[in-house]
Amino acid sequence: MKQLVNFLYDDLPHLFDDQGIDRTAYDDQVKFRDPITKHDSIGGYLFNIGLLKNLFRPHFQLHWVKQTGPYEITTRWTMVMSFILLPWKPELVFTGTSIMGVNPATGKFCSHLDFWDSLQKNDYFSLEGLLDVIKQLRIYKTPDLETPKYQILKRTADYEVRKYSPFIVVETDGDKLSGSTGFNDVAGYIFGKNSTMEKIPMTTPVFTQAFDADKSKVSIQIVLPLEKEMSSLPDPNQEAISLRKVEGGIAAVSKFSGKPMDDIVQEKEKTLRSNLIRDGLKPKMGCLLARYNDPGRTWSSIMRNEVLIWLEEFSLD
Repeated sequence: MKQLVNFLYDDLPHLFDDQGIDRTAYDDQVKFRDPITKHDSIGGYLFNIGLLKNLFRPHFQLHWVKQTGPYEITTRWTMVMSFILLPWKPELVFTGTSIMGVNPATGKFCSHLDFWDSLQKNDYFSLEGLLDVIKQLRIYKTPDLETPKYQILKRTADYEVRKYSPFIVVETDGDKLSGSTGFNDVAGYIFGKNSTMEKIPMTTPVFTQAFDADKSKVSIQIVLPLEKEMSSLPDPNQEAISLRKVEGGIAAVSKFSGKPMDDIVQEKEKTLRSNLIRDGLKPKMGCLLARYNDPGRTWSSIMRNEVLIWLEEFSLD
């Protein structure tokens, strides 16, 4: 079994690339089930992989592989896909575990059962699963600009858990989470109002961050391009503007559309924090509002907004 665990670590990252998985490791009559799909042969199993590859261009990330029974191995993964047949190419995110059964007579995999983190019940056929797919087909307008890098570790029905890489922000004091006070000052910095008059490319989203529970201390931030280093950035021309490196970390994120009015943002933050505590996670004090769109140029129904709360700790065990 240890050999099969090591095999999956090597083989599964090729699930959707040109190399593909090694079919010789599977019985001819392999049983595959996820909440909305089932196949009972290696041919059907490979057909399903090919269909996903051609329609959704999946990015598959394997987190871990463990033996969980005498003839059972469990994997944890994230799969991010774009449905290329729709003009807006919506992003679909699934995270979960797969239980791989091993035939003791052949030493090959004879079953593969997927369980999605976003569902309460994962039995086939799951109407909840179908609705989860349909829900993710909605339009969110994300500008074609650089964004902070993150990996999606888990997606539940209520939120995503992301691991953010470090990034640098230029910031100044704001008035409230949904406010725009200070934006012209930080935007001026990247448009050349700095010590060297350097113009820096715009990124998305614009963050507003509340640092305390009462949300009385707020900053408004623009993320700087990832190739920038603190040591090479020009100094701000205004004392009220500062540069800061955000060390990244684990954040829980709730996505929503519409105009991010203050009462809506406050309710989204309250609901997200409540859901995190319900699920046994430890949210830190404060939160961020991420606004991806120019409100003057984007229909409110397709705006992409997110509330983020940093977590004290998180494990995928």
